[in-house]
Amino acid sequence: MTNAAAVDPRYPEGKFSNPDSVTAQQRKQFIEEIAQTPAKLRAAVNGLNDTQLDTPYRDGGWTPRQVVHHVADSHMNAYIRFKLALTEDNPTIKPYAEDRWAELADSSLPLEPSLGIIDQVHHRWVTLMRAMQERDWARTFNHPEHGTRRLVQVLALYDWHGRHHVAHVTELRKRKSW
Repeated sequence: MTNAAAVDPRYPEGKFSNPDSVTAQQRKQFIEEIAQTPAKLRAAVNGLNDTQLDTPYRDGGWTPRQVVHHVADSHMNAYIRFKLALTEDNPTIKPYAEDRWAELADSSLPLEPSLGIIDQVHHRWVTLMRAMQERDWARTFNHPEHGTRRLVQVLALYDWHGRHHVAHVTELRKRKSW
């Protein structure tokens, strides 16, 4: 059995594991990974035609097109949640039904509108995170479904989230030899 055959298509980067603690060096690495996500996602979908963009990465899974639009939706929400946590005391954020958002009409658009959003949101988000002070990483928001989240935890989650969805596309390309 090859490594590629052993990859679970649902979690090509493995399931997210919330770290108990995060060092300043790890934070820097997570921010750098988030900064690189737009370019990595663009590279992952580069050259795919509409048929390929509309091929689910696994049975019952999203298509690369839906993945790109989801990353735009998700990372916009994450950026706003960071800003809320930095400016309010433990605000309660609004969750959203990401699976249902992926079925809305804008998830069938060409990729560029969402790739542009990802580029620009990441530019602002990374600028914000690089300016954060040590104490800022302990700030929190309340997620009605998941409880209180510290920004350092959310940083680790979105480091993984970007890699996770890029890998959905790159692993599909490997399996299909695209």
